[in-house]
Amino acid sequence: MSDPCSFSSVSHFLTRHLNLTLYVDFSRHVIRGVLALTVEALQDRLHALTLDSRDLQILSVKANGQAARFTTGPKHTFKGAPLEIALPFDLSRGQHVIVEVTYETSPTATALQWLSPEQTAGKKKPYLFSQCQAHHCRSMIPCQDTPSVKHTYYAQVSVPKDLVAVMSAVRDGQEVDPQDKDRIIYRFRQPVPMPSYLIAIVVGALESREIGPRSRVWSEKELVDKAAFEFSETEDMLKTAEDLVGPYVWGQYDILVLPPSFPYGGMENPCLTFATPTLLAGDKSLSNVIAHEISHSWTGNLVTNKTWEHFWLNEGHTVYLERMIGRSMEGEHFRQFKAAGGWKELQDSVNTFGANNPLTNLVPSLQDVDPDDAFSSVPYEKGFALLYHLEELLGGPEVFMGFVKSYIQMFAYGGATTDEWKNYLFTYFKDKVDVLNKVDWDAWMFTPGMPPVKPEYDTTLADACIALSQRWIKAAEQDLSSFKESDVKALSSHQVIEFLSLLLQEAALPLTHVRKMQEVYDLNASKNAEIRFRWLRLCVRSRWEEAVPMAMKMATDQGRMKFTRPLFREVFNFEKFRDEAVCMFKSHRGAMHAVTAGLVAKDLKIDTSSSL
Repeated sequence: MSDPCSFSSVSHFLTRHLNLTLYVDFSRHVIRGVLALTVEALQDRLHALTLDSRDLQILSVKANGQAARFTTGPKHTFKGAPLEIALPFDLSRGQHVIVEVTYETSPTATALQWLSPEQTAGKKKPYLFSQCQAHHCRSMIPCQDTPSVKHTYYAQVSVPKDLVAVMSAVRDGQEVDPQDKDRIIYRFRQPVPMPSYLIAIVVGALESREIGPRSRVWSEKELVDKAAFEFSETEDMLKTAEDLVGPYVWGQYDILVLPPSFPYGGMENPCLTFATPTLLAGDKSLSNVIAHEISHSWTGNLVTNKTWEHFWLNEGHTVYLERMIGRSMEGEHFRQFKAAGGWKELQDSVNTFGANNPLTNLVPSLQDVDPDDAFSSVPYEKGFALLYHLEELLGGPEVFMGFVKSYIQMFAYGGATTDEWKNYLFTYFKDKVDVLNKVDWDAWMFTPGMPPVKPEYDTTLADACIALSQRWIKAAEQDLSSFKESDVKALSSHQVIEFLSLLLQEAALPLTHVRKMQEVYDLNASKNAEIRFRWLRLCVRSRWEEAVPMAMKMATDQGRMKFTRPLFREVFNFEKFRDEAVCMFKSHRGAMHAVTAGLVAKDLKIDTSSSL
């Protein structure tokens, strides 16, 4: 099986372990590294290895201590360049070799974001964080950068003594750097095999607080106590997940709240979930993001999609499990409500891409496609919709949860493709093959657009949101006085989000209506990022000029792509402010994560051939 997003051949050799010695240089914005890969030959007379690399300066290569010749192949637009290593001897099948690569990253490595002190909460110390998913680890470490290869790792990281390093691994002590008394070496070990995209590093003025028997929250001191409050339910969620799918195998479950430019809501790095500061809304309404990242400990990290074309196996199952955790903690109505909201997010992605776009397939082809360009809610919500549809056909949540648990046990510590998952589904439900044969698999998997079946979700919690949104849609000018602050006071923050999402699915409201909505509900004052994001989109779409600066502020104060990209698109589509959106992007581009900047540039039709 080959991975279209990787140069390294998984049929020739496999990486079993990485040993990393890293020196973080904030003055030059580079990491100097010595990497020892333990590699197993999968065929006889193996005399060459190909690793993935991207903008790395390779200084030397050794194999079992002997010098090895190496060349870097031509640079590909998004895959980087193959690092070809000629071994000074042949390997037989089953033999291991330790390949040692001495290298340095580029200041523009796509996996790394270097923040100046001004870009942090504390404003005094610099900060570094990595984001390797999907195919960016190769810009930080030369490796087999494909999710089909799993390995353990050990790392020692030298950083300035006034900063702290953490990684996606268990902490293994620290000491003064013997080479430089102004630096500290932090050590980490990851004994559970995992793919390269889950290697993560953060260096900053970090503090931590204990929030459970196996959990700490990490962030800059300005946010750490707020984060500890916000994520206090973590142990309850971990236990709920264990009840559903079996033991948590990673030992520690810590959460790290990043600076605002982090491009995602969360990232499921083992032992150290990354979380956006946009979650610190002060009302615990966004715990489902943590439920999602906790779920990845089983679906994604323990069982991994073998290539990014099968990303839905990671995300669809994780959304399914996240909502089952919600069901255990909040009840079935809550799960149904979140599922109905997810269907709308899927509709939104399909509308953005276009209903005939092959990237809306559940299993897209990524031949010559940058996996970052394919990222959307499709694998999450189309994947969930398929699993929910199967749940309904096969006997309900308890019955289907039995399959999910069994699938995780079957493929644990390895990976799966869609075919392997489907074959296991048919094996597990061997007495219901006639039911499974009635599913239109081709329409679900390989056809663009919305799924062939729309599940009927229970609307108990959504009814109030639907009723209120319909009142606004149908209201004439003279009806506006009937709206009162109490309309939304009775709703949970989840329901207010749903109310605004429903309005975004309709034609733009008249400007008089959104002005009245602000007057009675004061949504401008909301600190909840999910509410604020939808509200500002609604205002800009209704051509409320006063909302444009607020929308641009939210788009640039934080870099979570879920918020930043749609807000830029809304302002860009407001003809009068199109140039302002472009200028705003160009002036803030330098502070954005490389992935975010590249995708916003595409959204705004800006030529990306010039360097980011």
